[in-house]
Amino acid sequence: MKLGFLTACLPESDLTDIAHWAAQQGFEALEVAGWPSTDDRNHIKVDHFDEAECDRVRGIFAETGLTLSSIAYYENNLHPREGAQVNAHVRRCVDAAAALGCPTVGTFVGRDPGLPVRDNLKLAADVFKPLVAYAADRGVEIVIENCLMKSWHPDGYPGNLAYSPELWEWMFTLGLKLNYDPSHLVALGIDPTAAAMPYIAHIAHVQAKDTQIMPEKINRYGFYGPITGEKGWYQFRVPGLGQVDWVRLIDALQEGGYDGVVSVEHEDPVYSGSTERVQTGLGIAYHTLRHLVKG
Repeated sequence: MKLGFLTACLPESDLTDIAHWAAQQGFEALEVAGWPSTDDRNHIKVDHFDEAECDRVRGIFAETGLTLSSIAYYENNLHPREGAQVNAHVRRCVDAAAALGCPTVGTFVGRDPGLPVRDNLKLAADVFKPLVAYAADRGVEIVIENCLMKSWHPDGYPGNLAYSPELWEWMFTLGLKLNYDPSHLVALGIDPTAAAMPYIAHIAHVQAKDTQIMPEKINRYGFYGPITGEKGWYQFRVPGLGQVDWVRLIDALQEGGYDGVVSVEHEDPVYSGSTERVQTGLGIAYHTLRHLVKG
């Protein structure tokens, strides 16, 4: 295994600076943000990916000795108006990954909020079968994070149809792999270690994020959360500051044969607001996981 992090938490920083800082801290890999140039999270210029950009990125990873574990572009591939644009950018991410020797591209299944789940699954099969084939032809796997994305549904229902093991099994029939993030299972009352164990062979990437439960809020709002704009009954934290049992989880991954990257996804509101605070949060995650994630 190697320990890394997702660069999207540092949108104001250049990839060169991020990579050198990561190497100095002891990280071994980066999951690099590849959103379109209209978004700050574009540390790889996927929509302007030419020979010069390829050489730039290769040079950064050669200088630092880091591994490029994945190109990240997490958007709604089933959006009723923007889905085709998202699909096209996923293809651009695949092209960039193939040129850089990067094994995976990460995205969401998504959801059309105007359709029930069963109709969405039919739609997703039509969308993802050609995407998976396109990636496979170029030696790249598409990995799906099991995030709920409740903000994509008007009533706060799951907006990304990859949130449970039942849906993972459906994804695997399409040739998709899992970018496994245990934090989202905590918020569903699912044991993240027990849920992962039968599917480790289908996990091609791991994101490390923690979840802190706030009992006083769940007692007020219930499982489905508030109907107002207030925050819900849980919040994401860096590993070590929430409910995930990282010793048990990493041990299960290793026992099951996972030998890829564990990538910290920093979405901790306590350690946000500046580059320095985000780096502090990444440092906490590093010290939580370093003794567990070993090659």
